[in-house]
Amino acid sequence: MSLPKTLAEDVARNLVMVARLLDEDPEQAYAYSRIALRLASRVAAVREAAGFAAYATQKYAEALAEFRASRRMTGSVELWPVMADCERGLGRPERAMAMAGEPEVQKLDKAGQVEMRLVAAGARRDMGQIDAAIVTLQSSELASSAVHPWTPRLRYAYADALLAAGREDEAREWFGKALEADKDGSTDASDRLAELDGVEFVDALGDDDEDSTPASAAAPAVADDRDEEDDEDDADDADDEDGPVKA
Repeated sequence: MSLPKTLAEDVARNLVMVARLLDEDPEQAYAYSRIALRLASRVAAVREAAGFAAYATQKYAEALAEFRASRRMTGSVELWPVMADCERGLGRPERAMAMAGEPEVQKLDKAGQVEMRLVAAGARRDMGQIDAAIVTLQSSELASSAVHPWTPRLRYAYADALLAAGREDEAREWFGKALEADKDGSTDASDRLAELDGVEFVDALGDDDEDSTPASAAAPAVADDRDEEDDEDDADDADDEDGPVKA
């Protein structure tokens, strides 16, 4: 859909701000996304940006509705994994698992399929099926020595699942592999390794008698605990669905 030049420029400015603020200030990014949405709700890119802004602020019902609208407009399956993760965020891991078995997954590129695997493993953990989560993550992508943008997160998720299952030695090995692949520091694998090895960090600038503080661990790349959105919000967005999601 084409927009008048002035309107298109206004929308573009807001989308730029969404992208710029999404990681550092999700709430502000969300505010910009709502402006863009009011200006051009029939543009797929706007609906997608609004979805990611809502997702970043844990408004999962709203995010899911926006992603569905974008998918309906474009016909693309690219957003399928994040849509499934929204189902997890809404406390419906069984729906995320159903989506992991749909034909749309086979249409995803390699990165999308890995992302879907991560979401499915997270859904298994949500349901208390830790051994099944470990099996879900075991794949040719995990076994490969090649490093891709998604490699650190995949290895990290596998290490975290092993640790949750009490397999500490294996977890240490895979946190190490995640760290080797994580050149951009996208995970806290180094901190997790330090915790497993009992390493404590002392503030060199503090008082000599100040107690040392153990290294803190950031949340896993695929979160296991989400704030559940009100199902009523999801029902309000039902008009945006592209079809029923299997339970």
